[in-house]
Formats: sequence, structure tokens, C-alpha cells
Amino acid sequence: MHINQLALKNYRNYEQMQLTFDDKVNVIIGENAQGKTNLMEAIYVLAFAKSHRTPRDKELVQWEKEYAKIEGNVTKRNRSFPLEIIISSKGKKAKLNHLEQRRLSDYIGAMNVVMFAPEDLNLVKGSPQVRRRFIDMEIGQIQPTYIYHLVQYQKIVKQRNHLLKSLQRKQQTDRTMLQVLTEQLIEHAAFIIEKRFTFLELLRKWADPIHQGISRGIERLEINYQGTIEVSEDSNREKITSMYQQRFAEVEDKEIERGTTLVGPHRDDLLFLVNGKDVQTYGSQGQQRTTALSLKLAEIELIYNEVGEYPILLLDDVLSELDDFRQSHLLNTIQGKVQTFVSTTSVDGIKHETLEKAELFHIENGKLVT
Repeated sequence: MHINQLALKNYRNYEQMQLTFDDKVNVIIGENAQGKTNLMEAIYVLAFAKSHRTPRDKELVQWEKEYAKIEGNVTKRNRSFPLEIIISSKGKKAKLNHLEQRRLSDYIGAMNVVMFAPEDLNLVKGSPQVRRRFIDMEIGQIQPTYIYHLVQYQKIVKQRNHLLKSLQRKQQTDRTMLQVLTEQLIEHAAFIIEKRFTFLELLRKWADPIHQGISRGIERLEINYQGTIEVSEDSNREKITSMYQQRFAEVEDKEIERGTTLVGPHRDDLLFLVNGKDVQTYGSQGQQRTTALSLKLAEIELIYNEVGEYPILLLDDVLSELDDFRQSHLLNTIQGKVQTFVSTTSVDGIKHETLEKAELFHIENGKLVT
């Protein structure tokens, strides 16, 4: 899988830009604040219809312009097709093969992308929200229906929290509507948890051997799921539903007292253990970075295993954050099989044959410099 062409209009600091890419390695070179990361972000947005940097779509539209447009031509399974995202004050339009998609879950997954940026090093030491986002975005790529259930779940959580606050303030006392929303919430929550466990099982299969390779065989990586209910790998959706029903009944009074939903996938987390120790709390910076790198490389293999083609890899200013050994391991792993985009201020410090054969793009103030 690879992206052949990208066209931007009114996107961040790009008024107009058209690029044709190599199907192996493309290096985006430029000083800070010139548009390297904006270009990488545009490819990400084309895949996911949302940015990894901001939840506010209006930030993607150039100042005083009515809309921003990203167009791409992608080859997948030996077939080329166009993708298009238009962002305006009226909302977002996503087109696949020139046809506007009514639901984003019908669009996401057309182009598979793995992003590795400096903030991804926070995957291990950051907040639970960072880890939930990681797992949600990756499952959404390979199982688009997951996005639909996640969006519905998030809507019901908002409605439910609003109702819980009304009950907390005694603006109403009837709990019938709360029970209706709880049942709706459980339906989506059970689907989400079941898919998260299936995904984690696959991720573990790839992540531990990769981690052993990077650590030269001295470290083992475990990934554990920390949920608000006790779920195991053999729990099916029916069992998960039953456990949620029991748990919500137990905490109903406490939820009203606090005015918020205390149970569900939106409160869950991942725990990473290296040689049996929590790497977030006890791991060195090197171990935390190795864990993050292992997860990203495992993601690439997992998508290949599920989709049948390697995803597009975006390395946004991350090579300079890795030492020579981890750099080499990353570049050796992707060499010749993954279309890769590398953004950097300079390639001088990176010695690897992968980059020597790369297509170079010099960016200055949102323009291509030849």
C-alpha cells in the first residue's frame, strides 16, 4: 500500500501544494515551523479524517480561508483510487473514489497509516487517554465498525453524565431514563471491550518478539488491560454484558453522588511490563522508548497480518529522538517493504542505506524548494 500523490489547498501553512511520492522512502527536510509536520499531519488526516495533534478541525484551515482540502491518490491491492477530505465551518466531508461517505466508519480503513512522532513516546509515560486513543485508532483502521460503536458510546456517555448531574442536583428523581441509557451504553461497551481484547492478543504476539530483538534478548514485554470490570481473554460479549450490568447496578448511587459515569471503556488503561515491572513507573527512559518503538513496529506487522498489505509509516521528527541502535533497528525493519515518510531538519546525522536511496523534499515556509 502506498500514497502516490498528495494535493493540499488552504491547509495550515500550505496555500497550494502538489507532490508525487516514491513508493519506498520519502524524506521531508526543513527547519522548524516551515511545514514538515503539517505535511505529515495531512497524510494522517487523509487516512483518519482527524488530526493527531488537535481535536479542533478549524485549526487545519488556513487563516481567513473558508475551507481546507486534502486530496490523495492511493494504491492498495494493486488498485489505485482517490481519497479526499474537505474541512470547513459546516463540518467535514470525506470522499472515497469520488463518493461522499455518510459515516466516517465507511471511510476509515481505506488507507492504513501508522504514525510515530515524539509525542508517541508518551504512549508509555503519558495519561491513560493517550493509550486509549492509540488502541482505538488502530482497531478502527482494521475494523471500521469499531469507530461507529465508539462514537455511539461517547455520545451516550455525554447524555448519561448530563442526566447524572441532574439527578445529583435533584433536578429530577426518576431513574428510569438512567437505566435506559445504561442498557444502551452496555451494548456498545461490550462490543468495544471484546474488540480491544482481540486486538491486544494480536499486538502481544508481535510486540514481545520485537522488544526482545531491540533489547538484544534481555527484556520481555507484557501488555495488560486494566478495566473497570474484570475481563479475561476468554470472556465473550454475552459474559462482558452481564458483568457490566452487575457493575453498573453496584455503582449507580455513587455515580449519582459524583454526577459522572464511573464504569466503562472510557476509564480503562493499558499497563506495560518489562521483565515483570511496570515500565511507566520503574522503567528507564531507554526502556520506555524501546516499549513505544516495539508497539509501533508491532502495529505495522499486525496491520499487514490483518489487511494483507503493509501500512504507510509516518516518522515525524522521531529519528533524532532515538539512539543509533534503535534508529538502525527501526530502519532495518521497514527497509524495502513499507512506504515511509521521514520528517527531519537534516539527514546528516542519520547513516543508513534506506535514507541514501530516498526521495528528498525540501520544505520552506509551506512551499517546495528545488
